[in-house]
Amino acid sequence: MTDASERRALLKAIRRLARAVDIQSRRIDRELGLTLPQYIVLSAVRDLGNGTSREIAAASDASPATVVGILDKLEAKGLVERARSTTDRRSVHTRLTAAGEATLARIPFPLGPGFESAFAALPTETRARTIAALNDLAALAAPEEAGLEDSAAPL
Repeated sequence: MTDASERRALLKAIRRLARAVDIQSRRIDRELGLTLPQYIVLSAVRDLGNGTSREIAAASDASPATVVGILDKLEAKGLVERARSTTDRRSVHTRLTAAGEATLARIPFPLGPGFESAFAALPTETRARTIAALNDLAALAAPEEAGLEDSAAPL
């Protein structure tokens, strides 16, 4: 950082974003009983169709151990079901239940009403630069995690 004002501006911007995500995450939890990590994992399960825990972890940017804990909670809520592979007993596949599909259909975009359409209205290049900058900041903030060691994340 070049000076204290730049450092303060960066921290304020990160704090504003973290607070916005926290507020929306609490709203989703209150209304639908899902935390943000649960929403992300549930979305990954939907996108993969019938994925393994390792595939879901990669798609969610979470550690396999964290994902297993989240899947336990989602299964207890009846949103996913897991079954051992018939060809490899070590492999467990997860898929959405009808209740999981219905829940995902009701969840608004986690960054709040209006964000998704406002972001989509930005030029493609601006969206790409914004996503790249956020990924760069995440890597700078936690280089030791390499995107997978998030054991402190709430389930």
